[in-house]
Amino acid sequence: MAIRLGFVVSEFNRDLTYQMELLGREHATFLGAEVVETVMVPGVYDMPLAIKKLVSDEGIDAVVTIGCVIEGATGHDEIVVQHAARKIMDLSLESGKPVTLGISGPKMIRMEAHQRVDYAKRAVEAAVKMVSRIGE
Repeated sequence: MAIRLGFVVSEFNRDLTYQMELLGREHATFLGAEVVETVMVPGVYDMPLAIKKLVSDEGIDAVVTIGCVIEGATGHDEIVVQHAARKIMDLSLESGKPVTLGISGPKMIRMEAHQRVDYAKRAVEAAVKMVSRIGE
């Protein structure tokens, strides 16, 4: 049976997260996994609630986060990524399901963000590997 993935995708910097989402879906198909649900959220900081919903769904084996945090004039980008990453890890541990980090940033400019759209593929690959290995 195919590994069932949930995607949580940030709408912020949608021009980039759209590319990331497409690459992630394509890679999931390549790996024989299926994206069964996608939840769009305003930004990376808003992901934890959607992740919590998806990890509680019996029909989802792992959750992949997709987002992009670009450096601004303040240190806001660092705060957003640090807090989101910490909560994403906590939700994975609490649920016993893999929740992978397909978020690029912080401290990157838009050009660097374009070069890192493959983070989504890495996150999908990590989710599939974790489900396979935890289930063994």
